[in-house]
Amino acid sequence: MRRIAVCPGSFDPVTYGHIDIFNRASKLFDKVIILVSTNVNKKPLFTPTERIKMIMQVTEGMDNVVIDILDGLLADYVKDVGAVAIVKGLRAVSDFEYEFQMALANKKLYPDAETVFLTTSAENMYLSSSVVKQIATFDGDISSFVPDAIRDDILSRIKKVN
Repeated sequence: MRRIAVCPGSFDPVTYGHIDIFNRASKLFDKVIILVSTNVNKKPLFTPTERIKMIMQVTEGMDNVVIDILDGLLADYVKDVGAVAIVKGLRAVSDFEYEFQMALANKKLYPDAETVFLTTSAENMYLSSSVVKQIATFDGDISSFVPDAIRDDILSRIKKVN
């Protein structure tokens, strides 16, 4: 039996912290679906299609990783693809409270999947897409936060919207 995990997030933009979680999840599961979703509480910098393109660039070589877009409830998607787990990365205790609520809701909606929390590596504890966007907005160096393959895309988009 193939063990499929879904790793949902907005990934706007994808960072080294996200990539670390993708890589670690890919070693735990037979197939990992990185699921680009929309967070209604955030105004995205990139379209879902642009985010997929960036994630494809930075996950090259992770042969058991695929990328998709979520258009609906996560629990329904997880059920539809036959996944056994939802993988979420945690940076701090403040992340846990929200993610724990979501895990309980998803478990209620689809009891056959477990939520698996992977703690971030120490060097990525502070790192978020919001931090990357804020630093880039003020012409800061984001090269240690995102791969070179997508850095210019982020910088040009930031300049375009500001």
